[in-house]
This record gives sequence, C-alpha cells and structure tokens, in this order.
Amino acid sequence: METSIDMRAWLNEAVGGRYGNFIDGEWQEPGAQTAAVHNPARKDEVLGHFTESSAEDVDRAVQAAASAFQSWREVPGPERGALLFRAADLLEQRAEELAFVLSAEQGKVLAESKGEVLRAAKELRFCAGEASRMDGVTLPSEKRSGFALTLREPLGVIAAIAPWNFPVVTPVRKIGPALAYGCTVVLKPANLTPWSAVKLVDVFRDAGLPNGVLNLVTGSGRGSGDALIRHPAVRGISFTGSTRTGAEVSAGVARRFVRTQLEMGGKNPAVVLSYKDAGAVAKQISAAAFACSGQRCTAISRVIVLESLAADLTEALCAELASIRLGPAWDPSATMGPLITNQHRVSVLRNIAAGVDEGGRLRFGGGVEEEEEFVQGHFLQPTLIDGVRPECRLAREEIFGPVLSVVAVPSAEAAFEAANAVEYGLAASVFTREVDEAFRFVRESQTGMVHVNHGTASEAHLPFGGVKGSGFGAYSIGHSNQEFFTELKAVYVQS
Repeated sequence: METSIDMRAWLNEAVGGRYGNFIDGEWQEPGAQTAAVHNPARKDEVLGHFTESSAEDVDRAVQAAASAFQSWREVPGPERGALLFRAADLLEQRAEELAFVLSAEQGKVLAESKGEVLRAAKELRFCAGEASRMDGVTLPSEKRSGFALTLREPLGVIAAIAPWNFPVVTPVRKIGPALAYGCTVVLKPANLTPWSAVKLVDVFRDAGLPNGVLNLVTGSGRGSGDALIRHPAVRGISFTGSTRTGAEVSAGVARRFVRTQLEMGGKNPAVVLSYKDAGAVAKQISAAAFACSGQRCTAISRVIVLESLAADLTEALCAELASIRLGPAWDPSATMGPLITNQHRVSVLRNIAAGVDEGGRLRFGGGVEEEEEFVQGHFLQPTLIDGVRPECRLAREEIFGPVLSVVAVPSAEAAFEAANAVEYGLAASVFTREVDEAFRFVRESQTGMVHVNHGTASEAHLPFGGVKGSGFGAYSIGHSNQEFFTELKAVYVQS
C-alpha cells in the first residue's frame, strides 16, 4: 500500500488522546475510569485512553437510541439510504487515516487495514440500497372483495457488539443494515480496539446522521457489554465473538425474547482431493490461513488432504510460509503483523506445543522472533504442523492464530468425515478438478459457506454466517439481514 503520509510520523502526533462515549449526537467527556489501549507491534506505546463505561452510561445511550427510533423509523427508506451512501464516500475519503488507526490498535499490516476499510465502504453501499428493498408479498385473499399482504417494520434498538479482529468492517456490517431498515444502534466495540470505533462514529456523524440514531459506549464486555444486552429497551443483539460468549449472550436474553444474530468461531477446513498445480492451491490456502495473522473466524486452520498428495502439498505450503514477512504495519515490506496481545500469543504457543505432543511434526515456524524489532511486539512465526490426526486438538479446536495443521486421509469419504467432525460450521474450501466431487462436498459440508477451488474470502452482497457452534440467527451482509433487523406484519384488507 502506498501512502501519502508516513504512518509512524502520523502516530507520533496522534497517540495519547482521551476519549469518551458518543451519546445522542455528542461526544462525552472521558469518564473517571479509563483504560489504556496499546499498540501490539510496539507494546509500550499507549495509543489512547478510553472510557470504562458504567451501567448509567449504557442506559443513557440506549435511551437516546430508543427516543431517536421514533423519528428515524419514519424517515423514508431512500433518504436513509442516501445518508449511508454519503457515509460510504467518507469511508473511502478517510481510508488512509482509518487504516493507520486500525493497524495501530489491531496490528494487521497496512494493506490489510486499507482493504478492510474499502470493503466496509462496499458493504455499506449494499446496505444503502437495502433501505429501498424492504420487501413484502401480496397474496390472494380468501374473500372475493379483499386482498392480503405482508410488510416489514424495523425491529427497534440494536446492541451491536463488535470484535477486535475486524474493528471497522464488522461494526459497519451491523450498523449499516440496522440504519437502512430503520433501527437505531448502540455500538459496543471490543475493549482492545475502541479507537477505530471512535473514527467510524465520526464518519456517520459527518454524513448527517440525526442525534441518537448511532451511539457508542466503550469498555469491557463484563461491564458495559453485560449492561447493554440486559437493557430492557434493546430489542436485538448483533454479536460477533467467541462461541462460548455467544452462547452466554443467547442464554442471557432468551427469557426476554430478544432477537439475536450471533457470528462465532470456526475451525475451517481446506479439503484437497486433486489439483493441477500444488503451488497454486498452497497460495490460496496460505492467504486464507495467515491473513490477519490467522486471527479471523473464517481462517483456514486445517488442510485435509489425500495421503497421495500430502507430501507434495506440504512442501508447497512450506514455500508459501517462507515468503511471509513479519513486521509492524509501518514497514512497507511486512505481510503479517503481530498477535493482538501477549496473553493471546502465549495461548497460541501452548496449542502448538500440545499439537507436537500429540504426534504432530513441526514443519515451519512455531516460535517467537528474537530480533529487537520483534521483541517490541507480540509477533509469532507463521506455523505449519503436519502428521496431525483428525481427533487431535489441533484438528478440532479453534486456535485463532497463524497455525495451519495438515491432516492426511486415505479417501474422499474420510476427508468429508474429518471436515465435519468438529463443533463448528462456518466456512470450508474444497480443491478438486472433479465436478461431482465438488458438488458432493457442497451438499455434505456442514458449514454455512462453501468455497470451491479458492480460499474463504466472502463477497459484499452474499449472506455471511455459519451453523452448529459458528452461528445462530439470520446471516449478515446480504438481504438475509432483513430477517434480523425487521419484523414481519401481515395485513388483511376488505373493501
């Protein structure tokens, strides 16, 4: 990514601010309790201090959203869409600064950060069009002089709870459709990446969003997050995070019949049955496995390959890993950044050690870089382990880091069985030159998204979601969002 401003110079001027919540169209003064956010590539650098919101802060934000809902729901869809189109334009205009902020607090390299911002603008434009696509159906009535129809109405106040790995596109994925369909929002970003949320809220404010339609509260999940999901005025919760936390959210609101949209973990396989070029397949898998340092729910984390192809493909994967360049985002040659915290890095290292203890063979990486530039951050080498059995921990549990395991199997049937033998069901890839094998996998894969002969990248207009322990409720991104953010009403008319 080429930039007109040096990221390091920009950060030197921008870090150290104090930030409050955004409630009813106004930035609040920072609270008495704040938390410091650090740069994962330079752990001693404090990026800013952000309010640890209280239950009272959350209540004021939700009440502002509930009040604004009464007028926002009456704004015609095309007018709501026009505002979202303006916000998308601002995202693109501010892409460089947003990428700097995103990379600074999350750690991903600048090319990935800018790509995330531009993807957010693309998804927001789709949402803007959705404001004019709140559809219903007209049906024949049982009565000769009547007719019947259905229509959609906005759900109400939405609690948008976002993760730290995609702190721009994931909030947009919740805010965009909510606003398009006439809902109002209280956004609670991850406490590790609140700076991106602050900049994002400024985008919507500057696009002309009325007061109270979008509100921001920062802080911990156990603090502000719990207060938000328990608030009686919240009618829908769109959550992205771990499967365990998603289950807690669902259980906590089920008695109040609050609607949930849960995007959770994944243990995504790449099933390799045949190919023309092992290098091309390895390139697709590597890109899907190590983007965002492997810290994404759709990352490929296990390669299930026929035994006859395993050695050839493993060598090709090792070559791809060797081309990855670790470094901070301001290093233009870096292609993979640090992990989000040292605590998370320790967890990933423990999983690597457990994989080796269970019989896996470390083929590449697996350690911490010792050079001075890397000691300043939470860097971990991209890692490849082969000889992993389908029942092993590395093949079954989500690691959420730059670790790829290779599982060799004797047949396509064994590959399909291993692919499905996990609690997750988010995304899967199959690589084959046989059409019948490809479509058989599409049918039999227990996942919400299937990719044939490419990695696990999604598109900005297609539903995004999973099954089993990976998702619950309506899929996000595409038109399926209507099922979550609106309520269905049946209408009977007699002339």
